[in-house]
Amino acid sequence: MSIATTPTSRGRRSSLLSRLRPRLLETLTTPHAVDRYLELVDPMMTVDDMRAEVVAVRHQTPDTVTLTLRPTWQWKGFSAGHFVQIGVVVDGVRHTRCYSPAGTAGTDDDTIELTVKAQPDGIVSNYLVASAKPGLVVNLAPATGTFELPSPRPDHVLLISGGSGITPVMSMLRTLVHEGYAGRVAFLHYAYTENDVCYRAELDRIAAENDNVDVLYAYTDQQNGGHLHGFFDTEHLNVAARWHASAQTFLCGPPGLMKGVRSVFDELGLSESLFSEEFVTAVPVVDGDASGTVSFSGSSVEAENDGATLLEQAENAGLTPEFGCRMGICFTCTAVKKSGCTRNVKTGELDSDPDNEIQLCISVPVGDVDIDV
Repeated sequence: MSIATTPTSRGRRSSLLSRLRPRLLETLTTPHAVDRYLELVDPMMTVDDMRAEVVAVRHQTPDTVTLTLRPTWQWKGFSAGHFVQIGVVVDGVRHTRCYSPAGTAGTDDDTIELTVKAQPDGIVSNYLVASAKPGLVVNLAPATGTFELPSPRPDHVLLISGGSGITPVMSMLRTLVHEGYAGRVAFLHYAYTENDVCYRAELDRIAAENDNVDVLYAYTDQQNGGHLHGFFDTEHLNVAARWHASAQTFLCGPPGLMKGVRSVFDELGLSESLFSEEFVTAVPVVDGDASGTVSFSGSSVEAENDGATLLEQAENAGLTPEFGCRMGICFTCTAVKKSGCTRNVKTGELDSDPDNEIQLCISVPVGDVDIDV
């Protein structure tokens, strides 16, 4: 059967072929996996690589974007609290970041909901907030993580979040409601002001429709409205959930909130009932005492220790080690420390044993260090 063409359609086809020809020629003359060829036809047509297409975009606050993604056939779902890695090309360079799905786990919905907050100097977050549109295709890794609701479910659940840390605990709340969970649930969220709260309308609706769910907002920069003001302390804990001693608590937020909650729970002897997920890496403080030489012996490169993380120092030296989350979760940047001492910026622990695997994104050198990168 022949298909009639018009001058316009022939022109469009010619234009398309002219754009594809250089890429096709390059691909056919270079050995690639089959997905490299398929993406020339359709980026969502894959055999091995998992990808996802943005199908909806909405802005809940001025500095956030909520993306609905439809993954390729390899997607196996997620557990509430887990995170995924997505790969995004910005200015010709692929960057990988970790985000926690905010949707309900264990349903037939085959989409993924991510809410991303623009971070200072955040290449990916700022790009997504400003430029993400339906049709954008990203690389996707399977959901993983240790931050999750236990099974069987606890008798009572306290959820505490701050800023964009709301996403994994929002998933937990949605999942508990979907399951018909009958225990007490308190959801305590910290934000600068009421205008910075994502999912507020839905949270209010969930609280109104479920007698066992209490939702409280704490504002750090707004003195009216909400339920609480200022930063987390024992008073906030008692207002949110007087029954907290018999609950399991799940926490995700910026470093200040994480530190404050952990301190209170330690004082109360409840640290074993507190489970947390950090979404921002603690930044090492360069105090002027950084010394020694960092040797990247796998690349025959050396650099003076400037006190930054080993991942940053490697990049500043012109190296391109693999990385993912840049916050100590995904282990993509793991490398072997052949000699020397490093400090974990999240825990403060020192590691001076040779031939140990360390995470470059959360390790800083203490004196001379040799890394097999």
